[in-house]
Amino acid sequence: MIEVSCFYSLSSPWAYFAGPKIQDIVRRHHVKLVLKPYDFQDVAPKTGGVPIRTRPEPRRTYHALELDRWRKYLGMPLNLEPKFYPADGKPAGWNKPPGWMVIAAQEAGLDAPRLSHALLRALWAEERDTSKPEVRRAVAQENGMDGDALVAAETSAGVQALYKRYSDEAVECGVFGAPTYVLDGERFWGQDRLDFLDRALDAKRAAGN
Repeated sequence: MIEVSCFYSLSSPWAYFAGPKIQDIVRRHHVKLVLKPYDFQDVAPKTGGVPIRTRPEPRRTYHALELDRWRKYLGMPLNLEPKFYPADGKPAGWNKPPGWMVIAAQEAGLDAPRLSHALLRALWAEERDTSKPEVRRAVAQENGMDGDALVAAETSAGVQALYKRYSDEAVECGVFGAPTYVLDGERFWGQDRLDFLDRALDAKRAAGN
């Protein structure tokens, strides 16, 4: 089966916007989507990524403008300044545990994309603090999953090893932003590049791959 990797962090509004469309693409092309949450704070300096808080003011305001455009265009709720998105990036690593939970769900054979989207929606549209285990537990439960088991699995050796592996793969692939989709080594950065991923999958199907 053709595999598409999605490198992202569970704090990316663009990954939130991408959720419904990537699921549509995956269904239509009958491909396997592998979610690969990675350590953006560790990877970005190695690959040229620039965290929003470190960008000059004109770029930060443009980022907000684009978020506003996209939320209106897609008809998806989003708070431009969510209560629990720390502008200063502190405490460090606040966005890692939600990624660990998604990996745990994926490894358990659960609907990880659904959980991922729910966690992103909780942060960006529902004013919920996904850095807190009780919030992640509740989100998982709301989506028909065992929240206690998933929270417990977040810090397991297997999940932690995969998180590190995905971060290493992100560096190897040249991932510098989230979300980045990778198909046969080709990168598609951002939710606004999903049409190109769709076309690439069309071409593979036409070629009989």
